[in-house]
Amino acid sequence: MKKALISVALAATTIAGPVAAEDIDTVRAFYSDILTAPAETTAARYYELFSPEVVSIPTPPGGPGAQGMLDTVAFLGQVVPDLSWVPDEIIPLDDGRFVVRGTATGTPIGPFFGVDPATGRSFEIMSIDIVTVEAGLISHVYHLEDWVGAIAQLTSGQ
Repeated sequence: MKKALISVALAATTIAGPVAAEDIDTVRAFYSDILTAPAETTAARYYELFSPEVVSIPTPPGGPGAQGMLDTVAFLGQVVPDLSWVPDEIIPLDDGRFVVRGTATGTPIGPFFGVDPATGRSFEIMSIDIVTVEAGLISHVYHLEDWVGAIAQLTSGQ
């Protein structure tokens, strides 16, 4: 019991500071304001959250840097207008990094990762991201999404 209380206290200490609290809000906003309903994402809101020199690994289909990420988000918004991306778990590390386990859902309305024409089916996939926040802005994102699982869900029964 004592060991469990110490673990809880240490976890609370990790995210309790004002800088960490602001940083975790930035990470949450990445999912709620950028990845969810990306067709509504504005460049102004994007640059409130991301460094202009942001590094995304792997490089998004839209290209490297902030513009590449913004172009990729715009593409997702056009093809999957009902995209929702929920951060199911955010694990703060002690150096401005956060590990995020997320769930993405959506229904493509156009060609999507080789699935053409759109099938009318939806997908639900898991993602794992490592997000770094520096000086209040997201500077690095390492991300893995289960797009193969999405394709399988979109094409099942064809």
